[in-house]
Amino acid sequence: MGTDNQTWMHEFILLGLSSDWNTQVSLFILFLLMYLVTVLGNFLIILLIRLDSRLHTPMYFFLTNLSLVDVSYATSIVPQLLVNFLAPHKAIPFLSCAAQLFFSLGLGGIEFVLLAMMAYDRYVAVCNPLRYSAIMDTGLCSRMAIVSWVSGSMNSVMQTAITFQLPMCTNRYIDHISCELLAVVRLACVDISANEVAIMVSSIILLMTPFCLVLLSYIQIISTILKIQSKEGRKKAFHTCASHLTVVALCYGMAIFTYIQPHSSPSVLQEKLISLFYAILTPMLNPMIYSLRNKEVKGAWQKLLGKFSGFTLKLKT
Repeated sequence: MGTDNQTWMHEFILLGLSSDWNTQVSLFILFLLMYLVTVLGNFLIILLIRLDSRLHTPMYFFLTNLSLVDVSYATSIVPQLLVNFLAPHKAIPFLSCAAQLFFSLGLGGIEFVLLAMMAYDRYVAVCNPLRYSAIMDTGLCSRMAIVSWVSGSMNSVMQTAITFQLPMCTNRYIDHISCELLAVVRLACVDISANEVAIMVSSIILLMTPFCLVLLSYIQIISTILKIQSKEGRKKAFHTCASHLTVVALCYGMAIFTYIQPHSSPSVLQEKLISLFYAILTPMLNPMIYSLRNKEVKGAWQKLLGKFSGFTLKLKT
């Protein structure tokens, strides 16, 4: 077998979730509806923040970035997943697979770092409210966002490059819903110890380090909240962080529960379910969490709907 045949594959076959046709049609309808809700919800949040001047604050600047990451992450995986549900030949070209891995891995890393930046924003808002505007100025917020995007992208470039230089031999069946990192690495017909070390190092840098920063921020936040004398003051301070804390629990909780296990690695089924969770459920839930648990966002929605209703009445008269 020639080296060229060992190294390069023209396409991969994604085995997906099920081979039963009726199940695939049902999943197609379900995931299509969830994807449309995800795209609509996140773009509405971005539009709302753009239109309402009261939401032109650091917290909502980061939320705009989070919504962009969420809708982009979902788009990097779900459309291909939907195509494969109905396609008789569930193939993905080599370059498309590499692109999917690059974008999904990069956007996942960006989200973890971005949530740590948002935790710092909440820390300053609760623990140093008098200097909040001075500390969280436009320049710092922009630099924090840039760090998030650059760190996730750099990690993705490195991981994608070292993954797709592995010789795959004749292995082209990916037992996953997408070109996920671990699933692609498993196709290699050579020793993958170096790749496993690289994955572990990037997990520490882009998952555990941001998580520890979030944890430290919230230890300080909770300590400060408990020192507030008035019950109303404590409630207000808690509501300032409630939405972000819920999203943090969803994003970090699932990843750590699944991947940081001392005696076992996640099963293939677990990996598929985790990918679905991050590609569909989390991006769909985030706009709802920030809308339902946040008075400012709810107020902005009411204001926008009021303007729309008034405009509609004028058109009718």
